[in-house]
Amino acid sequence: MKRLLAVFIISTICLVAENNIDKPFKVKEVYTLNYDKNTTSLVRHLKVYKNPKWVAKIKTRDNQEVYFCSPKSMFEFYHRPAKWSSVGIKSEKDFAQIVVTDYLTNKAIGARDAYFIYGSNIISPAGDDLVAVETKEKADMFSKKYNGKRIFKFNEVPDALIKLLNGRI
Repeated sequence: MKRLLAVFIISTICLVAENNIDKPFKVKEVYTLNYDKNTTSLVRHLKVYKNPKWVAKIKTRDNQEVYFCSPKSMFEFYHRPAKWSSVGIKSEKDFAQIVVTDYLTNKAIGARDAYFIYGSNIISPAGDDLVAVETKEKADMFSKKYNGKRIFKFNEVPDALIKLLNGRI
């Protein structure tokens, strides 16, 4: 009986492995925002804990964590990191992880997979801003409820939009 069970288990493992051999192994990335009452945002120097729905973070390749009080501030740094030379970012390759908070759930999510809503009537600590959510469905729902004008993916957010939100255009 034990031998039969062992043969069955080994056969099952072999079949599963054989069926998945061409599929790449993908590790799900874990996103966290570990800030406290002393954590200050880089761009606007605000305490991030006061507005948890808006917190964003960029982790560098050398494990430095830079916090922001909103997605707009994070994009401001992302598009022009040389303005904050103390962080030491020379190129986009220096960014290890970019994290935003899903406005609706307060969950830390990957910014590159998030949806950003422009033009809603919700204001962040940084003023007019982009609201981050995890799914397209949430973005559509939020836009309808709060008069959002347009939904962007991470790579669609231009520096010109951030300048517009900051009143610099």
